[in-house]
Amino acid sequence: MADNLVIVESPSKAKTIQKFLGSKYEVTASGGHVRDLPKSQLGIDVEGGSFEPKYITIRGKGDQLADLRKKVKKAKKIYLATDPDREGEAISWHLEKLLKLDEKNTFRITFNEITKNAVKNAIGNARDIDMNVVNAQQARRVLDRLVGYQISPLLWKKIKRGLSAGRVQSVVLRLIADREEEINAFIPEEYWTLTANLKTTSLTKTIEAKYYGHDGKKEDLKDQKRTDAIIKAVNNNDFIVNDIKSSEKIKNAPNPFTTSKLQQEASKALNFSTVKTMRIAQQLYEGVSVKGHGSIGLITYLRTDSTRVSDEAHIAAIGFIKDNYGDDYVGNVTRSGDSGKKIQDAHEAIRPTYIDLTPAAVKDDLSKDQFRLYQLIWKRFIASRMKAAVYENVNISFLSNGYEFHASESMLKFNGYLSVYAEADENEKTQTRLIIPQKGNVFNVKDIKGEQHFTQAPPHFTEASMFKMMEEMGIGRPSTYAPTISTLLSRHYVAKEGKNLFITETGEAVNNIMKQYFPSIVEVDFTANMETLLDGVEEGTVRWKEIIANFYPDLEEALEIANKEVGEIKIADEVSDVQCDKCGRMMVIKYGPHGKFLGCPGFPECRNTKPFLEKTGIACPKCGAELVIRRTPKGRRYFGCENYPECDFMSWQKPKENV
Repeated sequence: MADNLVIVESPSKAKTIQKFLGSKYEVTASGGHVRDLPKSQLGIDVEGGSFEPKYITIRGKGDQLADLRKKVKKAKKIYLATDPDREGEAISWHLEKLLKLDEKNTFRITFNEITKNAVKNAIGNARDIDMNVVNAQQARRVLDRLVGYQISPLLWKKIKRGLSAGRVQSVVLRLIADREEEINAFIPEEYWTLTANLKTTSLTKTIEAKYYGHDGKKEDLKDQKRTDAIIKAVNNNDFIVNDIKSSEKIKNAPNPFTTSKLQQEASKALNFSTVKTMRIAQQLYEGVSVKGHGSIGLITYLRTDSTRVSDEAHIAAIGFIKDNYGDDYVGNVTRSGDSGKKIQDAHEAIRPTYIDLTPAAVKDDLSKDQFRLYQLIWKRFIASRMKAAVYENVNISFLSNGYEFHASESMLKFNGYLSVYAEADENEKTQTRLIIPQKGNVFNVKDIKGEQHFTQAPPHFTEASMFKMMEEMGIGRPSTYAPTISTLLSRHYVAKEGKNLFITETGEAVNNIMKQYFPSIVEVDFTANMETLLDGVEEGTVRWKEIIANFYPDLEEALEIANKEVGEIKIADEVSDVQCDKCGRMMVIKYGPHGKFLGCPGFPECRNTKPFLEKTGIACPKCGAELVIRRTPKGRRYFGCENYPECDFMSWQKPKENV
């Protein structure tokens, strides 16, 4: 019988770890969280001012806990091996309380990777539960509960039941709403580019040169008239090489993946949603069956904002690069990564646990998606230990009749890390041989072409670009990025079409309420500062209940004002100018899960409904009828003709009124 009991979170992780520890240890799983705040009430002592959370056992965990209690009684030592982050530390603490574990024979162990050495080293360095980390998790949980349970009822009164507010999600919703407003307000501006293909008798290839300016001054082309005038002035003239500058461009190897960077790159390179990326990464971390190795974890812990790498992994990667690429490819890189950046946890970056298990070596043991993600992580890590890529650049200036054109050529001199990995958006065109003319050489025009363009509105957020924004602004933490977007989508505040995120009418209504009544909560700086305070709790420099005590009075005051005003606001049905074609009454505007619709005021006797078409006062450029605002099934707004389907005009952007 095993004297040592190891409790992890998931059964698959338990299976992998059991193989490493042998018969003296029994490894079992808690199934994640075992205790939480009650769903039926606030569960926090705000009236008494202690802000003490009232935890209860999660429904459905009774059998799991009973089994754990039996195993605990038989064990001499209990090792709590939940995930190495705030949530994991809190789960261990809750297990200790619920199972009534004796602190003398209960130990907390953490490991960043599920390998034999890492697990055994963790047991050799067992410690007590870190209450600072637990309290950081408690502070976040209580803050989120106060915001969610206190503000959500307002949304039920104002809009409809089933909606929610959230401390992080409300800020992200505002960012999406602000971007939507920016896009809708955007007015495209015309501009032109002018490109000349130049030839000379001494060269077989042409050089592509773009217009720069006139008389030594840069000029932006605004219209066709000016563009045509320049073409006329230079078309039959010589282009003389005025200046040549050669330089080297160094492109440094990327850092290994953090959670955010992995999500962004998997979205761009593999077209994975963030939920899919995290699900597959979890599988690779917890353990997959590999022929000749059994169940092993292939990557390190997947929730991290650190680029640090262990000495062992760094040395192994350097050895692999030397053996497979040569000494010239070994980069001058340290294991510490972004030492100057504030990071939440002492985790490593996301990397492969076994360097010699190349993607090709495990391909047959992985699903297609597991292989693709593992290959991305493996290549990125190896590339991070390699030398920079080196380019030779040549910039050429041409003069023709006082007009200046610029051309640039680039050649890859040393591929460095690019021999292993290139990011999805790296599409630089390089040549095998540079065209380098001499100063004073004369070129002639083979062809010259002006092209009309229009400035583009800011792009809609994608999940990847939103995670990048959240990371840069300090909103949330790696573990909260994907769940935040998932909540916005599930509440129908945001719709996803392709990769783009669009705010829905419901989302607009919720955002307006949050901005009007709770402006501080949706301020980016406020949310980022709260994350800094939570970091302070984890470091032991801030008391977690002080954060709550300072936050709650302002929330309570805002709630009092909002409840009073919301109570006075009645959303009366707005009468439309559309007549019910069944009973003759004038239909009214109502609100449903997908926004506005027209309903008959004679309900329930008359149940007639119609789509609500919001008029714009703008004439359809195709048939002259009025444009109305319509919405896709997912809630994205667009402008269409009121005569649809007879007229099929539509536009995502609001057309100009004088069109």
